[in-house]
Amino acid sequence: MAETVAVMPIDTVPTKKRSTRRALKEKTPSTNEANILAGKVSPSPVPPPPANDPEKENHESLSQPRTSPKKGKARASKKQTKQQQKQQPEQDSFEKDLLEMQEKLQKLRLEKEKTEELLKAKDEILKQKEEELETRGRQQEKLQTELKKLQKLKEFKPTVTFPVGQSLRDSEQDKKEKKKKACPERKRPSAPYILWCKDQWVEIKKENPEAEFKDISNILGAKWKNVTAEEKKPYEEKYQAEKEAYLQVIAKEKRETEAMKLLEEEHKQKTAMELLEQYLQFKQESEKENKKTKKEKDPLKPKHPMSAFFVFTNERRAALHAEKKSVSEIAKITGEEWKNMTEEQKGPYEEIAKKNKEKYLQEMEAYNQMKDEETASLRKEEEEQMKLQKQEALQLLKKKEKTENIIKKTKVNRQKKKQQKEEKKNSDPNKPKRPASSFILFSKDARKTLLEERQGINNSTLNALISVKWKELSEEEKKAWNDKAAEAMEAYKKELEEYNKSVASTLEKVDS
Repeated sequence: MAETVAVMPIDTVPTKKRSTRRALKEKTPSTNEANILAGKVSPSPVPPPPANDPEKENHESLSQPRTSPKKGKARASKKQTKQQQKQQPEQDSFEKDLLEMQEKLQKLRLEKEKTEELLKAKDEILKQKEEELETRGRQQEKLQTELKKLQKLKEFKPTVTFPVGQSLRDSEQDKKEKKKKACPERKRPSAPYILWCKDQWVEIKKENPEAEFKDISNILGAKWKNVTAEEKKPYEEKYQAEKEAYLQVIAKEKRETEAMKLLEEEHKQKTAMELLEQYLQFKQESEKENKKTKKEKDPLKPKHPMSAFFVFTNERRAALHAEKKSVSEIAKITGEEWKNMTEEQKGPYEEIAKKNKEKYLQEMEAYNQMKDEETASLRKEEEEQMKLQKQEALQLLKKKEKTENIIKKTKVNRQKKKQQKEEKKNSDPNKPKRPASSFILFSKDARKTLLEERQGINNSTLNALISVKWKELSEEEKKAWNDKAAEAMEAYKKELEEYNKSVASTLEKVDS
């Protein structure tokens, strides 16, 4: 028994079995776990399964009492089940975390898409704003150039006295109205019947105090029919004298207005010519200053076509601009890419440039033809304007010649009249002379007083002063001079009658 007991523990020690016991196999990772391991998601740290140490197991088996192999297997299976039960909640929590992380990832992707769309929209808005700013900048540049021109025009200060036509006309009208009020000769003369009515009105009104205007006018009309020619004669003479004075005043005013108009026109022409000369000088000086400034381009002229390189840069610019590259960076990148490109790659861009050049040449031919037609039409217009100007100049010359001829004729006629008067004077010295008018009688008297008051006065100023004094006289003062003239006229008429009778008697004696 002892031997058997001694042998049993050696035989029963399960060295091989214990040595053959392996550690728990690691679980094959799922797809989500593989992603986490690759570094896509940072998983929560899971403790690795505890590895079975063979030495510890041998020590534990030696320290424990002897048991059967079946019981050992059962205990091992129990341990495994316990370990699995411990690992199950950890795996469940891990899967929950994974699901939550996947949901968050989806949300982040959606937000990223939305932000990209918003960024694209903002980029488009920024492009539009940049284009608007460029257009505004161009408009502002144009406005600034126009403003500069206007400011230079403001600097133009002419040294010419402008004719004030309207003010002169207004002053003339005011003078005419004053003359109408002051000068009775300016009023239209009343007929002899009206003059007689004025004299008879008071007497008839006294005789018929209750009579109305209509009745008095009827009485006067009936009475005028019975008036004799001798009674009408003084009224007719007064009417004739007033009429002559009125016509003289009106003729004088007409001549003055015509002369003023001619003077205004001449003054306007002179000022216009002076202004033109001054403006041209100013313009030449301003053009010399602005020679450095660029000339304005013709908007109808076709633009020069782009080269193959610029066609390529325009194609690449949009993509590089989306990457938020600056203008200088875009130029550098496109230049390097173009250098590295082969001839086959450059081929399509060169073909596009060639087509654009052909199109440009065709457009330039059409543009040059249009310009030639415009220049020809401008020349025709200039020639027509020259013809019109020549015709106007000829008409002006004809008018001038006519006026000169009229002046010559008037001078000749005046000389003839003077000669005739002198011949008449020399022919018959016994013929009575026509008496002087009331104004001439007054002027003779006024001339003496003025010459005494103002010695060495000019003849023209003296005549002007006499005319002013005559206008300032009242009707009563003028009546005295008119009566003197009328008496002289009556004496002249009597002398003329006697002279005519004597001439007739002498002619009869000669004939007999």
